[in-house]
Amino acid sequence: MGDPAGCGPQITRQTWQARDKLGLDPFFVIADPRLYEDEIPVAKIRTPADASEAFKRALPVLPLHLDAFDQLVVGTPSQAFGRAIIESIETAAALSRTGAAGGIVTNPISKAVLYETGFSFPGHTEFIASLCLQPNAPPLHPVMMLVGGGLRVALATIHVPLMQVLDHLNPNTLEHVARTTHAALIVDFGIRAPRLAFTGLNPHAGEDGSIGTEERDIINPVAQKLRDAGVDISNARAADTVFHEALNGQFDAVIAMTHDQGLIPVKTLDMWGGVNTTLGLPIIRTSPDHGTAYDAAAAGVCRADSLVAALRLANELSYNRANTHG
Repeated sequence: MGDPAGCGPQITRQTWQARDKLGLDPFFVIADPRLYEDEIPVAKIRTPADASEAFKRALPVLPLHLDAFDQLVVGTPSQAFGRAIIESIETAAALSRTGAAGGIVTNPISKAVLYETGFSFPGHTEFIASLCLQPNAPPLHPVMMLVGGGLRVALATIHVPLMQVLDHLNPNTLEHVARTTHAALIVDFGIRAPRLAFTGLNPHAGEDGSIGTEERDIINPVAQKLRDAGVDISNARAADTVFHEALNGQFDAVIAMTHDQGLIPVKTLDMWGGVNTTLGLPIIRTSPDHGTAYDAAAAGVCRADSLVAALRLANELSYNRANTHG
């Protein structure tokens, strides 16, 4: 569902309305049906199995109840919706874990709204990872990947202040991100022999230590260790050229050292259609690569491009994962 006061309801309605034109496979939404039924036909379903047939004539909705529905003001966040937002995510994760649903596409949420309800996770990703954790199993460490504009970009560090990046950029982290990305490219993206690239942290990838030593001391030794283990990955490459190289087919994915280093090329190439996908989970999870867009929601000018792309990617990943596992 995402935040009912944000763009989620609008882009969900738009996507269902364009289903035939876009050739979309069936999906259903876990939400209060009242969010949609004034604009489009809605079919309340009891199980995910009911969605495929209903999808032809109406938006399939697995109902949950918004206690504060009468207080909903589109474009105005409210903590009154926090519990329902969380319930929607919990239900989606449970259905995906059992195989009743092929995966989750999460409409945008406001973390500030959830924090006001006592939500203790940094965001969607960490919460979903906790819902996928098996009893007595070690915690999951998912990896964020952006897909768009012909690029696949995984992030070694995410929402970290630039001055603190080196506190998080260590060999263990880099190796985990690279191995998780490599495995996901094989299992989820159907690439038999993935080719990965590390970006450099410094300009010109440190230029042999003259503009910084992190490439020589941290990144390249990890790359060599991975190559010795059979992973096709480059040493640190200059970030001002490696994305061009990936677009030209030299690499199947790039691992960027910082958030903006990775997101700028993706959003420049495809501002509206980028997708955030989470690697390293036992379920498929994608999301539009934008926030709740409260102002656009209030004005009624939301665009559904990224949700459409997220649905298509989730379907592709689910299909590939099922085929990889036979």
